[in-house]
Amino acid sequence: MKFTLAWLKDHLDTTASMDDIATTLSRIGLEVEGIAASAAALSAFTIARVLEARKHPRADRLQVLLVEVEPGKAPVEVVCGAPNARAGLIGVFAPLGAYVPGTKITIEKRPLMGVVSNGMMLSEREMELSDAHEGIVDLAPELAKRVGERYVDVMELDDPVIEVKLTPNRPDCTGVRGIARDLAAAGLGALRPEPKIDGVDGAAPCPVDIVLDFAPGDERACSCFAGRYIKGIKNGPSPVRIQKRLRAVGQRPINAVVDVTNYISIDRGRPLHVYDADKLHGAIRARLGKAGEKFLGLDGKEHEVAADMCVIADDRAVLGFGGILGGADTGCTEKTTNILIECAYFDPMRTAATGRRAGIQTDARYRFERGVDPAFVRPGLDLATRMMLDAAGGTPSKAKVAGAAPMRDLVVDFRPAQVAKLAGLDLPEAEIAAKLGALGFKADAKGPLWRVAVPSWRPDVHGAADLVEEVARIVGLDRVPSAPMPRLKGVTSTVLTERQRRARRARRTLAARGMVEAITWSFVKRGEAEHFGGGAATLEIANPISSEMTSMRPSLLPGLLAAVHRNRNRGFDDIALFELGQAYRGDGEADQFVAAGGVRAGATQLTGHGRHWQGAASPAGLYDVKADVVALLASVGFDAGKAQVVREAPAWFHPGQSAALKLGPKKVLAYFGVLHPATLRLMDVDGPAAAFEVFLDALPGEKKRSTRARAPLMAQDLQPVRRDFAFLVGTEVAAGDLVRAALGADKALVTGANVFDVFEGGSLPSGRKSIGLEVVLQPASKTFTDSEIEALGAKIIAAVTTATGAEIRG
Repeated sequence: MKFTLAWLKDHLDTTASMDDIATTLSRIGLEVEGIAASAAALSAFTIARVLEARKHPRADRLQVLLVEVEPGKAPVEVVCGAPNARAGLIGVFAPLGAYVPGTKITIEKRPLMGVVSNGMMLSEREMELSDAHEGIVDLAPELAKRVGERYVDVMELDDPVIEVKLTPNRPDCTGVRGIARDLAAAGLGALRPEPKIDGVDGAAPCPVDIVLDFAPGDERACSCFAGRYIKGIKNGPSPVRIQKRLRAVGQRPINAVVDVTNYISIDRGRPLHVYDADKLHGAIRARLGKAGEKFLGLDGKEHEVAADMCVIADDRAVLGFGGILGGADTGCTEKTTNILIECAYFDPMRTAATGRRAGIQTDARYRFERGVDPAFVRPGLDLATRMMLDAAGGTPSKAKVAGAAPMRDLVVDFRPAQVAKLAGLDLPEAEIAAKLGALGFKADAKGPLWRVAVPSWRPDVHGAADLVEEVARIVGLDRVPSAPMPRLKGVTSTVLTERQRRARRARRTLAARGMVEAITWSFVKRGEAEHFGGGAATLEIANPISSEMTSMRPSLLPGLLAAVHRNRNRGFDDIALFELGQAYRGDGEADQFVAAGGVRAGATQLTGHGRHWQGAASPAGLYDVKADVVALLASVGFDAGKAQVVREAPAWFHPGQSAALKLGPKKVLAYFGVLHPATLRLMDVDGPAAAFEVFLDALPGEKKRSTRARAPLMAQDLQPVRRDFAFLVGTEVAAGDLVRAALGADKALVTGANVFDVFEGGSLPSGRKSIGLEVVLQPASKTFTDSEIEALGAKIIAAVTTATGAEIRG
């Protein structure tokens, strides 16, 4: 949004400096993006009149102009190639030695095709006022009396141009008057009274019928369409004052009719459109488009119409997009004598959707999609009519209005005490009422509860909190007192939950074991989901982002294996990845769980990986991932020795090289082992590879540490005794069962047990195996005697035999 300081002062009576205005604009939420003045760069250029234009003797496209650059002095010859150069033209002259910013050259006296040019007649692009370069500047004829004066003085280009960046919720500030209202409320002057718009209804009815042609339910696309016919206009240049303002903000004056609509759009935030009435066929109507319809826009491009777009059409064809862009077929030119002015209200949502789909960005769309003032439809038509008559003459008809503007009579219950409660500003009620009144809100300020009427130009205000925001914005957030946050304790209490603490420890532990964290998609292929125990219809995604991401993952392993595959394709053979995230067993709340998963592929072990001069490392296997699981559990406060290791890993693990860690018969804490070859083929990963998955939600909660004094550390000064036992058991018996039985034989004296040998075949009976067990016996108060050692050995043999059915080998 651009405007000049003089334009602002048409609505704001102020003596504030430019710096104060810019600072206040940014303070109240209208961010100033820049302040520019063209006076310095254009100071050398003057108003000049072309007295004579004759053809160049040696170039068909050039003319030799005789230019009056100063009254009373001899005219100078200027060579010019502009197609609009003619005798009588009032333009802008650059003398010798002047620097032209648009061409980056300094004018010198030199011949052009044999004729010396003593200066240059300028276009708008050469002065960097706009992109127009079809011809030289063609000013209003009445400026002939200003020949010789500086162009910047005549056109008031030394007036600063302010550009502000508006948020989408402030349609009232798309016009200069709305910005002036905010500045006045902020104390930077007084808002001038609303300019009176005189009624201009003519005697005759409007000869062009206006129709709203919408099916039930679509009426909001254009709820109101007001129009007026003006007969017998003379569509020449617009008044100098309007041209000055438009040029200053970067718009090129076109003709009186078009310039008036552009001026009102900037001045009052009210877009309008004007049709050449002689080019219309029958009634003009607002309706939805039809498939296959097209029109040539004023931007010179052909646009296709869709069935959900609001268009303006006559009985012959589409004339343009409602609220966005008019058509070239009914555009106004200097030959136009009869016009129809359109002042309508278009639905903001449909306008924005149509503009995005058509790829059109115009000043009209910018304002309509934010929401123009619905109460200004008829006044806007009258204002445009009055300015058209002043600029181009003619005879107006009566106004014709179809539909009604969607007025919102909103009254908000507001307690002034909410300003202190929500914004921290302790303001007198009189000041609150004054600020709201200055912004156009009408407050019945009586008692603790006020009734505040919201003006029609503020569609962004819906409730009491919005009114508090308006008061705080205008008063200034710098008046909000600073207050320290309350400090209740000397030491901040814990803010992380147990689950969050466990997740942090798990990540650190796995990273310390040489694994790299990965974050994968929560969606996998249907076939992968089924292979890893999922694939239920309730976990299928209704609108997947990809055909390879159709199901919610039942496990973290598919995503990790896919990451292994991608890394292998890029030359990384030895990979250790982990992920901590959520997976899904079903669509219920309790079916979502948190797990920590990891994959080791290739020679990725804790001690290193890859080739080495001493020999290549072996591939990661069952015991590598078991060690990962044990370390992870220890980091989150759970002793893996209290759990049971069983051969109950799911089908995607190798049946002979995998296990499950369980706490009781039903609660599974983790799975780990070598992945099944079928799993690796499905995921396109060259084996072998080992993986694990720990279910953090299944772990028991950490016990609170006791505040009682702990027992002193008991240091042992007696040598432990180690005894070896060889047991003969069935091949289906797990070695861990023997270890647990031996440790339970005497918990005070048996302090350790581990397997040192497993043997099958040879002279052993079929279906049997031998397990060698080393047991550590720790004396407490005195050294063991032989008889005590023999007694403990017997207890160990009895415990193992009872628990596993083992036999002691001789």
